[in-house]
Amino acid sequence: MSEAALADLLAKQAITERLNDYCRAMDRIDDDLGRSVFHADAPADYGPNIYQGTGYGFIDYVHQAHVPMISTNHKISNVSITVDGDRAGSETYVTMHGRVQGEGDTVMEIHSIGRYLDQWEKRDGQWRIANRRYLNTMDEMRPVAATISAFEGARDRSDPSYAVLGAGQRAEA
Repeated sequence: MSEAALADLLAKQAITERLNDYCRAMDRIDDDLGRSVFHADAPADYGPNIYQGTGYGFIDYVHQAHVPMISTNHKISNVSITVDGDRAGSETYVTMHGRVQGEGDTVMEIHSIGRYLDQWEKRDGQWRIANRRYLNTMDEMRPVAATISAFEGARDRSDPSYAVLGAGQRAEA
């Protein structure tokens, strides 16, 4: 394998890990991990009905939006990445399920599907988002029946995954 091919492969892996960190940060409401995915000056456009500003600002915004939720689950798929030196572009499909308390005993489920169009830059040895645009494909909110099992884990750094993966490991990288 050539050095260039190996460098591209390593860049794609680092970017994929950052995308996974982003989902984990959303579900664990881990602001430090969430900020580690964006460069400090990165614009983030989730559309006029959701959020337009900076990546760091989005982390603050989503923290407030997610705290009252019972649970969230972000999944990514169909990750396409092109690398050109210290710059890259990616398209990533995302699905989010969230549960919120409705009126009375009603629990509402939010189901959202879209795509992240990200421009990446490697600065000081770190791949981070330099510009994000979210394209919403579809979403819905509907009441759901009672669940079979109680929610397990935690939506913060007390979640057992931090003991397994190492608390703050990526955020400090």
